[in-house]
Amino acid sequence: MWVLLAFGSALFAGMTAILSKCGMRNIDSDAGTAVRTCVVLVFAWIMAGLGGAVGTISEIPGQTWVFLILSGAATGASWIFYYRALQLGDVNKVTPIDKSSTVLTMLLAVIFLGEKLTLLKAVCMALIGAGTFLMIQKKEADSEKTTKRRWILYALLSAVFASLQSILGKLGIENVDSNLGTAIRTCVVLVMAWLIVLARGKAGAVREIKGTGWLFLILSGFATGASWLCYYGALHDEAAQASVVVPVDKLSIVVTVLFSWIFLKERLSKKAAGGLVLIVAGTLLLLL
Repeated sequence: MWVLLAFGSALFAGMTAILSKCGMRNIDSDAGTAVRTCVVLVFAWIMAGLGGAVGTISEIPGQTWVFLILSGAATGASWIFYYRALQLGDVNKVTPIDKSSTVLTMLLAVIFLGEKLTLLKAVCMALIGAGTFLMIQKKEADSEKTTKRRWILYALLSAVFASLQSILGKLGIENVDSNLGTAIRTCVVLVMAWLIVLARGKAGAVREIKGTGWLFLILSGFATGASWLCYYGALHDEAAQASVVVPVDKLSIVVTVLFSWIFLKERLSKKAAGGLVLIVAGTLLLLL
């Protein structure tokens, strides 16, 4: 079941990237992130309520609260950097860098979760790393200024915090229902997102969001909520390994590339396509 949940997470995460890109074309990224987090929060608490997990919130141990809050903070930071990168760069360029968090997560799982680093996993990490490198395309225009390449830094920071989110999430949900843990984590993300909007004086940017922007942000929020429920549901399974769940979840890059080709008319070069094949091959080998 955890394998199916991981693939479900990948599907919805892939949809999220495209919907977010469409929704934030003419919207401030911080304001857009704050709005879509509200949607995720409502979705998460509805699912927690339907599952009957809300009544167990008083039973959550103190240490688990710490990890949930830290995981939520890491998630919030990852989102903020990721959606800023999406706003500045192409989906096909930003997503591979963000997905490079897979390799870092696998290393952190060995260090902090005690998961074994087998020869197969090492080979898979090499394939995923090489594929990610090949997918990071450079624009051919020599006139592109360094200031316009800030999306690379934002995407890298997103990957780092995404890795921390995965490890902290695995530790934090061991003693709590996964739906409830997701809902609590989303509260932390929401607080972070709106604090940044207010601190940067961008509250007025929310009122400037048009009808189409609202639609895509809401749909993106629902896709994110569904992805999270599948993702943390998979991690919550005792038989699941974070070093396998995370790479499968990152197969969302296939969905993202497909949708970006259909809806955003973005194309992959032969080198980038080869990199995508390596990433998929490395991820599927982890399931053996």
